[in-house]
Amino acid sequence: MDKLVFATNNEHKLQEVCDILKGIYQVVGLNEIGITEDIPEDADTLEGNALQKAKYIYDRTGINVFADDTGLEIDALNGEPGVYSARYAGEQKNAADNMKKVLEQLNGITNRKARFRTVISLILNHKEYSFEGTVEGEILESASGNKGFGYDPIFKPEGFNISFAEMNSEQKNQISHRGRAVQKLISFLKNHHA
Repeated sequence: MDKLVFATNNEHKLQEVCDILKGIYQVVGLNEIGITEDIPEDADTLEGNALQKAKYIYDRTGINVFADDTGLEIDALNGEPGVYSARYAGEQKNAADNMKKVLEQLNGITNRKARFRTVISLILNHKEYSFEGTVEGEILESASGNKGFGYDPIFKPEGFNISFAEMNSEQKNQISHRGRAVQKLISFLKNHHA
């Protein structure tokens, strides 16, 4: 079975994708190929970061690879935090601080429309491909729920009355930005598998 590297150290994300691609590809994380250093991601777009991470691994290993980058884009903040979502409140990358900063900036603002966007960059046999998943929603007045990670407690997806952090992972994966991008990646890989 062909090996495919997912350029992540997030065990939760890795397991999710391993389960879905079982029997088609052997998906491995960075730890399994011995890459422990921080991978640069200093592009100014999600697309740029995802591709930068994928290229970094591909250039070092020659193994087919995909990487993702996700951002929360808030209309009233001109699309912020966007590419800076993980470190919006500082380099310590603290989710609680990031949420607090978003809520403070939206204080008194009625337009709370936002979206989560995930971009996946795949390098397969020297060719580059890109897949995107988006989920529209809005920012809540305060955090709600304790599942999920990142901004999940303050994001309410369209058509639901609960935040991402109040959903179980199966529910969230069916509608989430990452879930949607991964589905596109998977159908592509199934069709391009020799």
